[in-house]
Amino acid sequence: MDENTERLNRVFAALADPTRRDLVARLAGADATVGELAEPYAMSLQAVSKHVKVLEEAGLVTRSKDAQRRPVHLDAEVFDLMTKWIERYRRQAEERYRRLDALLGRMTGEETRPREDAS
Repeated sequence: MDENTERLNRVFAALADPTRRDLVARLAGADATVGELAEPYAMSLQAVSKHVKVLEEAGLVTRSKDAQRRPVHLDAEVFDLMTKWIERYRRQAEERYRRLDALLGRMTGEETRPREDAS
């Protein structure tokens, strides 16, 4: 497996957990300490710290030192890798649907118009 595939596997595995997805969504708005991230959850600080560690190992977040604070920062660059991967398969699926539309049109004797791109 190449490096990008391994990285994608770690990212998708990390985001499979709803708590980690929520942490990523909150970090998209602003950096936060583990203590600040833990506030809305009914779990220990250590449990949230473990979730942050999984996100860090997947390359989704980094931690820095700012005086006495250790803010967690979302690394949005990894989303570019995910977006490229998803986009490739979206285009392939759309092409299959276009071919299916054309086939169904020929079978029923109807002309089909190209689908409008919803994005």
